[in-house]
Amino acid sequence: MTAAPEHGPDQQTATRPGQSRRALFAGSVGNFIEWYEFGVYGYFATIIAARFFTPEGGSEIEGLVKTYASFALAFFFRPVGAALFGRLGDRIGRRPVLIMVVLLMTGATTLIGALPTYATAGALAPWLLTFLRVLQGLSAGGEFGGAVSVMTEFAPPGKRGLYGSWQSFTVALGLLGGAGAAALLATLLTAEELNSWGWRLPFLLTLPLGLGALWLRLRLDETPAFREEGSAERPPAREVARAIALGAGRIMGWAAAGYTFLVVLPSYLQSSLNATFQQALVATVLANLGFAVTIVPAGWLSDRVGRRPVMLTGALLVTVLALPLLNLLQDAGTSNTMKGVAVFVAGAVVGLMAGPGPAMLSELFPTNVRYTGLGLAYALSNAVFSGCAGLVITETIERTGSVDIPGYYAAVTCAVSALALLVPRRDRYGQRS
Repeated sequence: MTAAPEHGPDQQTATRPGQSRRALFAGSVGNFIEWYEFGVYGYFATIIAARFFTPEGGSEIEGLVKTYASFALAFFFRPVGAALFGRLGDRIGRRPVLIMVVLLMTGATTLIGALPTYATAGALAPWLLTFLRVLQGLSAGGEFGGAVSVMTEFAPPGKRGLYGSWQSFTVALGLLGGAGAAALLATLLTAEELNSWGWRLPFLLTLPLGLGALWLRLRLDETPAFREEGSAERPPAREVARAIALGAGRIMGWAAAGYTFLVVLPSYLQSSLNATFQQALVATVLANLGFAVTIVPAGWLSDRVGRRPVMLTGALLVTVLALPLLNLLQDAGTSNTMKGVAVFVAGAVVGLMAGPGPAMLSELFPTNVRYTGLGLAYALSNAVFSGCAGLVITETIERTGSVDIPGYYAAVTCAVSALALLVPRRDRYGQRS
């Protein structure tokens, strides 16, 4: 089987090795911050629910549902950010827009760490938190399209899958960083200290991280592909819309299973399986390690055998394994070692979709609509299937009493993605992608 075709003439532009490496770091660091924060928010969901969404006398599950509703709202602003910043990025360039979004993300995340809680500000507290989540959603929507455009447009010929996989790899690093920060604080601080002020520290840490990301992006060059093709005639809107819909369908399973196994898992283990906070975090770290291990090899492999075969393998494996792996966690007779293996495998199969995913999306669009197109495909899929994962899973478990809901959710969405991956698309250069 031959390698996946590279999309159009922009891939023929030569870049210096130093430029490619600089683009990889500049694109990755903002993405790391974004997913570090989203991970931290998910890992501290139960604490945030108590501090911001549970007034005295309110139920714990109601507060958790409201916390995930705020989580979902931020995701629904991602497509807005993808459209807004994507349009700017396709008109004025990748570099200036990536600088804007990292400033917005850093500011909003840092302020979450300084917010007054419900006990101090009353009903204003959840509204302030939700407003900052909206700003994060806007910036996150603009981050993905720009970061992937920069990475893949600076990638050497034949290495788009490998370079694009670093976007997903920094997702894993960000989630691991968030889990590590949460686990460290849970170890060093008492439960009272963690609930009182310790949860703020991971959010405040975003400020120095963001300043480092800003420095890298200020040193970034504009991509040669944008300089050469940014002003070319744009393809028909219907063609772009079809590519966005196909891309969103292909990554639906990646979005849903990724958030189910990598972010929602801690709260699920605590609220449904009575795990401790520390046990839930250990399980999440193992899942994210499995995710991280397979991403870059999957991207590398996709440069040789094609994007779709690798992603299809991951989607089918999740469809088949999601429920059995979840049942291992539910079984009180399962050893801790086997439970660790189960969550590691769950993360690893998601990595097979996440590694080639960015390059696959990039190749669906020509240069002058790439920032907007791939950003919208990713943001729309994540808004529906990632942002709603915690809300849907928690609410459905409460209504049905079934603790198998996360497995069904991951399996069904990955089955749909597998079908979308089987649909070939002939792009404007006559290539099948």
